[in-house]
Amino acid sequence: MDFSFSDEQRMVQDSMRAFARAELLPKYTHWDRNDEFPREQWLKMGALGVLGLRVPVDQGGQEADCVTAGLVIEEIARGDFNCCYGILNSCFAGDILGKFASPAVKDTWLPAMASGETVLCVCLTEPHCGSDAAAIRTQAVRRGDSYVLNGEKSGVTLLMVGDAAIVFAKTDPAAGAKGVSAFLVPLDRPGITRHPYSDMGARGIVRGSLFLEDVEVPAGNLIGPENGGFSRVMQTFDYTRALIGLMCLGAAQATVEETVDYLKQRQAFGRPLSTNQGVSFPLAEWSAKMEMARWFCYRTLWLRDQGLPHTRESAMCKMQVPVIAADAVHDCLILHGHYGYTKDFPVEQRLRDVIGQEIADGTPHIMKIIVARDLFGRDFV
Repeated sequence: MDFSFSDEQRMVQDSMRAFARAELLPKYTHWDRNDEFPREQWLKMGALGVLGLRVPVDQGGQEADCVTAGLVIEEIARGDFNCCYGILNSCFAGDILGKFASPAVKDTWLPAMASGETVLCVCLTEPHCGSDAAAIRTQAVRRGDSYVLNGEKSGVTLLMVGDAAIVFAKTDPAAGAKGVSAFLVPLDRPGITRHPYSDMGARGIVRGSLFLEDVEVPAGNLIGPENGGFSRVMQTFDYTRALIGLMCLGAAQATVEETVDYLKQRQAFGRPLSTNQGVSFPLAEWSAKMEMARWFCYRTLWLRDQGLPHTRESAMCKMQVPVIAADAVHDCLILHGHYGYTKDFPVEQRLRDVIGQEIADGTPHIMKIIVARDLFGRDFV
């Protein structure tokens, strides 16, 4: 067993930590306070190659392994949690488009996404179905050399600033999950309407609902074979869930470190607060839990890099790690006293931001079903 990162991976980790501290952290709260998309940060990340981690080299990407992607997203989260969504979306899009899209689609969209100049969204969830992705109602009907799409997508990350979207739609409504296809849809097409959300946290990712009314796209924008979209998205979730775990841990780790510094400086009864075991022990416990969670996430990504099964492991990551991170941040907020409840410190924003990832890419309840099916077999759960 080898628990070490390569020299190259450690260089990536160190450079990303320095970048996050110097360039991202100082403006982390700005985007939340102003409900503003961090465009300038996107371009900086693009220049560093952060948005092309899973994009093929021929399309301007890094084609990095999944463990390296995990290292990057964890370090970026230490600076600005919102910027991690650019990595999540670009890893998803890089894998899906890089493997299954036509050369024309790849050449048009992937280099611009990798540079940060173009923002791509992923549109799967619908108002009536989040966890039951196979139950989507959006349809795509073939008409000559085009497909015509109709339907509604909800909870779309980066929608309000998106240039294009990977939209999942039914091309064979009677076939259930086997009748789902994926399309690259430019968001300036006639028939597209967007509605913004006012979210509790992660306000910089400007989520919203997408409405498609007779939206026409070329048949060449079909990603992969018709009726082959569902299995691809499920396979991609198998590693983005581990990335989400590391993203949450990065934010929690930064909060724990800030809280340690705060407690060493604050005085109570003539001595630093940190000298009280009731104060120091919770942080010791969270540090242990976070370290165990971190290595499990990296093991899951390592399994994917090795081409080994990891569906159960990714579900475990998603089921447990965001909860661990959110609870750790919550305790840190309490340890800041009434200051933690103000906007003078970033801890309250991190709590709001991290909680959202308990829902994204499948709730804990769905993750438990996946794990239970692996334990008992599908016929018994």
